[in-house]
Amino acid sequence: MKDSITVFWLRRDLRLHDNAGLYHALRNNKNVLLLFIFDAVILSELQDAYDRRIDFIHQAIQKINIELSNFRTSVKVVCSTPLEAFKELTDEYKIKNVYLNHDYEPYALERDEEIKLFLSQLNISFFTFKDQCIFEKKEITKNDGKPYTVFTPYSRKWKSKLSSYYLKAYPNKKYFTNFLKTGPFSLVTLEELKFKKTDVVLQNEIIVNGFLLRDYKNNRDFPSVTGTSRLSIHLRFGTISVRQLAAQALANSETFLNELIWRDFYMMILSNFPHVAKGAFKKEYDHISWRNKEDEFKKWCEGITGFPIVDAGMRELNSTGFMHNRVRMIVSSFLIKDLLIDWRWGEAYFAHKLNDYDLSANNGGWQWAAGSGCDAAPYFRVFNPTEQQKKFDPEFKYIKQWVAEFGTKNYPEPMVDHASSRLRALKVYKECLNEHKQMKLF
Repeated sequence: MKDSITVFWLRRDLRLHDNAGLYHALRNNKNVLLLFIFDAVILSELQDAYDRRIDFIHQAIQKINIELSNFRTSVKVVCSTPLEAFKELTDEYKIKNVYLNHDYEPYALERDEEIKLFLSQLNISFFTFKDQCIFEKKEITKNDGKPYTVFTPYSRKWKSKLSSYYLKAYPNKKYFTNFLKTGPFSLVTLEELKFKKTDVVLQNEIIVNGFLLRDYKNNRDFPSVTGTSRLSIHLRFGTISVRQLAAQALANSETFLNELIWRDFYMMILSNFPHVAKGAFKKEYDHISWRNKEDEFKKWCEGITGFPIVDAGMRELNSTGFMHNRVRMIVSSFLIKDLLIDWRWGEAYFAHKLNDYDLSANNGGWQWAAGSGCDAAPYFRVFNPTEQQKKFDPEFKYIKQWVAEFGTKNYPEPMVDHASSRLRALKVYKECLNEHKQMKLF
């Protein structure tokens, strides 16, 4: 008779240390099998064979397997739909229970509910834990129990509730002997997944630079300076613990800690207001009369708008899968306000290109720029790309790095006049919102 096993399902938590769900699985069970599913549903939606995110995940699993070899086990990797994967797994093993960490995105919630229902029919227990953020869902609320929709009071409550308890690392390593002894499973290759090797590199050791965090407030807005942490991809895929990072931020930089709080805030918004995944948080903004000119969108995507700070940002994104956060705000404002293109077009393009793509943060950032989100910039705030360049790239260092033809006759003229485009955007927004107000009167 086969021994029963416990499955821990790795997803956005690709590490063995300080992993909440894995800790509970190992502490309470023996014969814990690690599972990762390359979800065929998600893979089918990816358009580029050179997707750095798939390569990054693949490297993260390889890194985990190296550590697991000391305990005569490895990650079982399956390429399938999650439901089919668990059907095969329950045929192969006698499974007692399944552990995992929470996810908050609409597809993930549907997927997890489907798996939970399937397992319940087989009397297999299903346990899930908080790991991606410090505070989730309704852990931080107003005094009346309702979720916050404005960041500043949310962040105050967040900080007042924070204690060492929430930052304490889970001591997973002391239970590593409880892994199921499997020997090495074969790891599916990138080619078998129909993807290619990219230039992304997962470091052997992820180091949080304390000096960078201490200088973060002064340097973070200048794209030519190494002033940001570049840890967003690690947070996205869980190769670093948010508890570890928050503890270091608390010791070194309140500004950086605030960025982590924004991350929790947007995850909380997605949990409590799921309609933001497909439309405006402020629903009246869904009725804006966008121009949506495809030729103009193409120029924005390719970084040939004639506005050098915008073009540099888009070319950096297209070339590396990364864009500096200050520049993200500039290029999104330009697309929405100067070109009057629906923010969802830009959100979808970023989702396709960003190595650190995270639905809640990406959506929150785009809705902030559009004025349609919670705690968003007011619609009449329109970034002037030229003034932004003067302030944050005054010597054109960043621009010259990414726009080789800048300053030559080959560089295009600005595709729009910013001043008149700004007035056009304000008019369209104002008309839409006034019309909405009138409708509410009747």
